[in-house]
Amino acid sequence: MRRALNRLAFLLLALVATLGPERGKADTGVVAQDGAEGRQVATTGFVYDEVFLQHETGPAHPESPRRLEAIVKRLEEKGLLARLAGFAQRPAAQEWILTVHSKQYVARVEKSCRQGTAYLDSPDTPISARSYEAAVEAVAGVLSAVDAVVDGTVENAFCAVRPPGHHAQEDRAMGFCIFNNVAIAARYVQKKHNLPRVLIVDWDVHHGNGTQRAFYDDPTVLYFGVHQYPFYPGTGAESEQGAAEGKGYTINVPLPAGSGDAEFTRALQEKLKPAALAFKPDFVLISAGFDAHEADPLGGMRVTSEGFAELTRSAKGIAEECCQGRLVSVLEGGYDLEALADSVEAHVRVLME
Repeated sequence: MRRALNRLAFLLLALVATLGPERGKADTGVVAQDGAEGRQVATTGFVYDEVFLQHETGPAHPESPRRLEAIVKRLEEKGLLARLAGFAQRPAAQEWILTVHSKQYVARVEKSCRQGTAYLDSPDTPISARSYEAAVEAVAGVLSAVDAVVDGTVENAFCAVRPPGHHAQEDRAMGFCIFNNVAIAARYVQKKHNLPRVLIVDWDVHHGNGTQRAFYDDPTVLYFGVHQYPFYPGTGAESEQGAAEGKGYTINVPLPAGSGDAEFTRALQEKLKPAALAFKPDFVLISAGFDAHEADPLGGMRVTSEGFAELTRSAKGIAEECCQGRLVSVLEGGYDLEALADSVEAHVRVLME
């Protein structure tokens, strides 16, 4: 019954959404001094831009600008924001978006936003005049974090971007997602930085069907998803393991509603860790959804903020063991503002350890 009610809430909140600047980049970070060489060494990077708030989804929609405002406010209140490094330079994102999405789809997204179309492909993905710009800048922000981690400016990074991405497919928006930020970042890691093996860890309460589909037959990307099942979007069964040369490089751990810290942690320790250590990734990306939190209105799970900290330690440990700690985390879901702020704070604190 609870699962059905949660699903109904998801659909209703999406269907009743209505449409509703100067950019402000979070470039005020502090860095530590490396006494041995006199270099400036930052620990954790942070991507945020006020343009992300200009993706207007309507006052009733759960994926709203208030999510990022809650995150930034919490990090500022706790004194963490000033300890995070921002990135002023961002690569041009359009060419990299085309490594995952079709040219026709990208053009349709831009045209739809400019023409004032109410939503993109399905009523759960409303758009506004600046949604295309926000989506492109979200990708660019994630790519800038990848650059900074690869060149050693920071050890890892968290990207507070929207719209989210892991449901977006080659030629279709869905589930609040327009461009698949993490999938594009994976191709960027491979093609721009010549790091061939990428691990994607997705712990959003909803299965990352768009990301899975992008790499389903690709042995160079190991996709791991732990999520509520059966649930939106209907994919993510354990039997979905990849195809052709990619067989075995998709790992799904579907969990029943009501699962919490113990079940999620066990999934990463028992399923992800051995597979990841055998795969030996050159880079780790996290689709960091926080909607498996016990307070989230769209999920039916019981993960706590402390639980998300443990999941972060597991993923970070894999990155440290396999690829010099190279890790970029990208925001996906999380719709209770207090729970989201709590979870992101816990997540970022572990990244900064």
